[in-house]
This record gives sequence, structure tokens and C-alpha cells, in this order.
Amino acid sequence: MQVKKIIPKLLIVAFVVGFGVLCAFTGDITNPVGTLWSLFPPVVAIGLALITKEVYSSLFMGVLVGGLLATSFNPLKTLDSITNDGFISAVSGSAGIFIFLVLLGVIVALLNRAGGSQAFGIWASKHVKSKIGAALATFAFGVLIFIDDYFNCLTVGAVMRPVCDKAKISRAKLSYLIDATAAPICMIAPISSWAAAVSSYAPEGQGLSLFIRAIPYNFYSLLTFVFIIAIALMKFDYGPMKLHEANAEKGDLFTFGTSVVGNDEEKPATEKARVIDLVLPIIILIAVCVYALYYVGKGGSNMNFIDAFSNTDATVGLPWGGLVALVVTVVYFIARRLVTFKEAMACIPKGFIAMVPAILILTLATTLKNMTGLLNSAAFVEGALANASGLNNFLPAIIFLVACGISFATGTSWGTFGILIPIVLAIFPVGSSLGVISMSACLAGSVCGDHCSPISDTTIMSSAGAQCDHINHVSTQLSYALTVAAISFVSYILAGFVHNVYISLGVAIVLTVITLFVIKAITNKKTV
Repeated sequence: MQVKKIIPKLLIVAFVVGFGVLCAFTGDITNPVGTLWSLFPPVVAIGLALITKEVYSSLFMGVLVGGLLATSFNPLKTLDSITNDGFISAVSGSAGIFIFLVLLGVIVALLNRAGGSQAFGIWASKHVKSKIGAALATFAFGVLIFIDDYFNCLTVGAVMRPVCDKAKISRAKLSYLIDATAAPICMIAPISSWAAAVSSYAPEGQGLSLFIRAIPYNFYSLLTFVFIIAIALMKFDYGPMKLHEANAEKGDLFTFGTSVVGNDEEKPATEKARVIDLVLPIIILIAVCVYALYYVGKGGSNMNFIDAFSNTDATVGLPWGGLVALVVTVVYFIARRLVTFKEAMACIPKGFIAMVPAILILTLATTLKNMTGLLNSAAFVEGALANASGLNNFLPAIIFLVACGISFATGTSWGTFGILIPIVLAIFPVGSSLGVISMSACLAGSVCGDHCSPISDTTIMSSAGAQCDHINHVSTQLSYALTVAAISFVSYILAGFVHNVYISLGVAIVLTVITLFVIKAITNKKTV
């Protein structure tokens, strides 16, 4: 048994060391900018996180390696770079998201204190009576919140956590359901912060049309939805998730016996709460945040709704909406006499404390991205893809793999398609069939790598939304995400030759279902 636990760690160590050796052969360590060395810091951070199961020190080591490489191993310059270009820049750039995290944490604490969460849990236990129902309800709710992935992760977690707990769905599985819905739905929704970001990289006036044309070929996002529905209906799990789900059936939702900060929900101040006391604040939060994103985007002009979303800034709009929703929620609960003013104010520090782990991880992850940016990984990727331009029919599959790798290593979807979309548009004529498929591959790979990466902001916030240990979430969802990624890769090879969305997507869906049946048969055979 001990050997089985050691082997994966040895493989990870071997990969990190091997990657370092490869970097040494392909680039000068004294001049790492724009070379393979630019991806070494995140590889170190991710490798250490998977080995040690401890995310804070692992991310910091990645930041330190990035700072040393960026400053040619000058100690004082390294310290200055990590502090100014890294941490200070990370906190200032993510301040809006930090504020929204805290505001949402406070709202969740209020919902618990007022009894709204408990009332909804009691109602759901009467109407959602199976694990299948709870899993599909979580998926459906996630699909409905397609405006922004950050908002999706935290809102779905707050609402569906009591439902999934009663259905004995592990926190790791809930985290997966949240994470597997958030970014993928935003990536195929024309009205979302992601669509706006993608459109901004295309030629003026063609961004939204290119985004819409790319949706049917976004295999990873679409197949992830097929995967979630199929695995719920087939009633099975595999990989590390199987252990978590088996333990959840016995009452242990966390498997390793460690809940996260802020997990213990306090007793409501009153028993008068009803389901509406959870539903109404969430509706207000959604409505105000959507309007806030629109308002920030239009900036005082007469833009239409879609144009405003193309111009919005979620780091401003979401805190704007969250603050209004919090004030309205406090007034509503006090008017309903569910909490006193003093009890409502006591929820503010409790909500902040609940979000501290997510804020710390997000700060370190963003700092690591800044270090990688100093090493100019974009230049290395552009050069690598330029050398592969002769393999036109295979380019969608190649671009998908490259996007997966960059997004996994840097933890950012937006940064990844920001690097790759201009390259794709330079290789193919705008609007050509192979260009559209390659654009989709770029977007799908960005989501896939982001989904797998332990330093991704959406991965971090999915853990926070489900109140799940972050490493538990990463380790359990990896086998699921890689399964869909492998099927997507094969599908892009087919699409590169066929250029027909009906055939490509149809084959991809069938292949997903067949793969799951094969995995289930193998899993059952091992169990017997």
C-alpha cells in the first residue's frame, strides 16, 4: 500500500526534474525570458502542491523560483521583484475580486444566521431525494448562472451546499460539479464576461460572431456537460473521487477528516425562516450583479446590453453589485426579524474569516502568474506554434494541447487565449472553417488547463464555494478532467480533417458515453 502511495509522488518529482533538464537544454538559465524556463516556476509550484498536499508553501516556492529566474539570481532584486511586481501588483489587481469574495462570504454567513440556508435544505430534502437529483440540480443551477465564472462558483456553492450535504455528496464532488460548470458555461454563453474578453481579441466588429461560430466546436466545454449528466445517471465514480463518495455515504463529507475554515454553520437565530429567505437574497444578488456589470460596461454612454458586456470589468461590477445586495439583505432580514442588527454585524468578520483561505491562495496564485509574465512565456509559445504551422489539419489538436499546457501552468484561461487568439488569427484567414475550429480549440484548451490547475482562480473559488479542502478538490477532479480532455483531443483531430460540426460533435458525444461505460466496466471488475 505504501509503495502505491509513493509511486505517484516519484513520478511527479521525475517530471519536475525532467522538465528542468529539458529547460537547461533548450534555453540559457542566465537569460530565461521567452524560453521554456518561463514555464518552470508554475511547474515547480504545481509539482510541490501535488506531492506535499500543502498549497501555500508550494505556491510561494514557485513565486521564489520565478523571481530568481527573472532577476538572474540576484537576491536583493529578487526580493524587490517578488514584493513589487508580485505581491503588491497581485493584491492591487485582484482587489475587486477580494472584496466580492468577502461580501459573498458575509451574505452566506447572514443566510446561515437567519436560517435561510437551513430552510432551503429542509425543503430540498423533501423534493430532491436522491444523489442523482442533487447532482443534476447543482449542474442545472450552475448552467443558469452564465454571466461570470467567479460569481457562478461562489453562488452555486452557497445555495447547493446544504442540498448536496443532505444527499451525501462529498465536498470534493460538489467542488467538481461547481468547477466543471462555471468556466465551461461562461465559455459558450454569448452574454458573459468571458465572451466579452474573447471578442476583444478579434478584429473590430467580428468578435461576437466569431465567438458564436466557435461554440459548437468547443468540445471540452460541451463534453464536460455530457460527462456530468452521464456520470450522474450511471451512478458511478472512479479515481480518487470514488473514495470521497464512498466516505460521504458513511457521513464523512471530507474524507481526510479536515473541514475548512468557516465550514461549521452556526445555529439560526430563529426558526421563522422560510425558503424565500434564501431564494430572494440570491435573486437580488444575481439581478444587481448583472445590472452592475451592464452599468460599469456602458460607462455613462447609451450602449446596448451586449456591447456593454463586451466593455465591462467584472472586478468592478461584481463588488458594486455585491455591496448593494448585502445592504438590501441586511435590511430585509432585520425587517423580517430573523436577525438583530448586532447579529447581522457579527456576520461581517465571520464572512471574512471564511474567505481568508481563498484570498491567500488567490494572492499567491496571481503573484505566480505575475512572475511568469516577467519571464514572457507568450514569446516562447508563439515561436513554438509558428514552427508547427505546416501541420494545418492537425493544428486544432496541437493548439488544444498547447492551450491546455499554458493554462495549466499559469492558472489563467484569459491569459492563455489572450496569447493564442492573435496567433490563431494570424495563421488562418478570419472566419475560415479551420480558423474557427482552431479558435474553438484555443478556447477549449484554455478552459481545460484552467480546470485542472491547482493555481487557477476558478479552481480556488470552486473549493471556496463548496468549502472543500483545495488539494482534495484538485486531486479528485483531475482524472475526470483528463478523461474529457483526451476525448476532446481526439475530436479535434477528427474536426481538423472533416470540418463538419454535426459529425465531429456527434462522434465526440458518442465517444464520451462509450468511454464512461468502458471505465465503469473496468472499475466494477476491479471491485469484484
